[in-house]
Amino acid sequence: MKLESPEYCSLCNPERERILWKNDFVRVISVSDDAYPVFCRVITNQHWVEFSDLSPVDREQIMHVVYSVEKEMRILLSPTKVNIASFGNLVPHLHWHVIPRFQGDPHYPNPIWGDLTGGRPVSPPSGFWEIFGDSLRAYLDNDRI
Repeated sequence: MKLESPEYCSLCNPERERILWKNDFVRVISVSDDAYPVFCRVITNQHWVEFSDLSPVDREQIMHVVYSVEKEMRILLSPTKVNIASFGNLVPHLHWHVIPRFQGDPHYPNPIWGDLTGGRPVSPPSGFWEIFGDSLRAYLDNDRI
């Protein structure tokens, strides 16, 4: 099995995902994580492995979407910090993790993949995903990206 192949890629062939916003190039999904209930990913629709494989226009577009997700999270959640990460070691498909962080969350101030610090998950407000999705769509659908 070649991990770089779209045939075996879990982001090219998702079993189930909640899409919050999508265009022809990129999509934003919510991530089901009990410890981080407002975790999002920004994922290219086509199988790209490295950021440098993209055209300048596509690089600008995806970073604008990452920025927009972070901006809307800050407006709606007022987190202590928003972590933005792109690794791809386990899933070599170009994507970004956008994770609002709060003092007292399970790993704070460590990365979410680091050592636990004994905190508790911070629950989103009621109806968060609907409000967030509406806000993100209103912003991105009216933007020239």
